[in-house]
Amino acid sequence: MPESTTPYAAERGPVPTPGQTIGPFYHFALPYEGGEHLVAPGCPGAIRLHGFVTDGNGTGIQDSMLELWQADESGQVVQQPGSLTSDPGRFTGFGRTSTWRDGGYSFTTVVPGPTSQGAAPFIAMVVFARGLLNRLFTRVYLPDDAEALANDPFLSSLAEDRRSTLIATREADGVYRFDVRLQGDGETVFLQFPRHEV
Repeated sequence: MPESTTPYAAERGPVPTPGQTIGPFYHFALPYEGGEHLVAPGCPGAIRLHGFVTDGNGTGIQDSMLELWQADESGQVVQQPGSLTSDPGRFTGFGRTSTWRDGGYSFTTVVPGPTSQGAAPFIAMVVFARGLLNRLFTRVYLPDDAEALANDPFLSSLAEDRRSTLIATREADGVYRFDVRLQGDGETVFLQFPRHEV
């Protein structure tokens, strides 16, 4: 019998698995009841943020999922457990929802306060969608404080024609709209963090 040999993986170390696109599994198990409500609709200070997630052709992506991470009205990043229980009396700064058939979504939340001096308040948004090799990170700035937006260090670092992709619009009924464009004209600015591969 031939002498046994060392298995390939043990000899050369772990072998990386091939890259795969994420999704489309977001309508199963990951969304949870009430996940789109960071606060209860109609409570004092509640706002509605809605929009569409679209591909390079402007078509809504129905099987994507969005997460929001944000500070409270005073700019404090809440560090309490309980987001997945959707306790309407507890603001955790986290929400999750999947998009509808037309790519639309909606969250109920609060206007965040600034987390650092000189910066405009923002809502962090994470996008998961079919065809992506990794999740995408972006920011949602509300349009109400023009001076804060003009002086924000991050927004100021972007080309002027790209800043608007991060600023929501306020509609006539007071609702905020923020569309996420994954490719093409008006593509949303996405951020890259250390150890985040795109």
